[in-house]
Amino acid sequence: MPQFRFSEAAKLLGVSDDTIRRWVDGGQLAAARDAAGRKVVDGAQLAEFSRRQAARNDAAAADSSGLGRSARNRFVGLVTEVTADRVMAQVELQCGPHRVVSLMSTEAVAELGLEPGVLAVAVVKATQVIVETPGGSR
Repeated sequence: MPQFRFSEAAKLLGVSDDTIRRWVDGGQLAAARDAAGRKVVDGAQLAEFSRRQAARNDAAAADSSGLGRSARNRFVGLVTEVTADRVMAQVELQCGPHRVVSLMSTEAVAELGLEPGVLAVAVVKATQVIVETPGGSR
């Protein structure tokens, strides 16, 4: 199983190295030492911790509409830029460490009141998702 140094884990979760250390010191995240004696986090444990953290964050930005959805990929963030012409618009959101870009009609932008600083949720329903790993195949 892969192991991640604190700096790598921090980058993956979008937090500081100090936050990882606080989570380890507080018992929320387990750490071990690698062959070189550096503190590391087990990849599977980091993935599970990341899932729990995301669930907590999703609760804070919960959808109160009561509607069921088939799309599971929801990115809550702030609109950072809107570029529009007469017919189409490009809307950029910053959702944590992720930049999400959506193309939609200028009419939809106006109806939704999208402008920089507005809270928005990007909902993605994709039939094709490409997954890559560093270093290629094994």
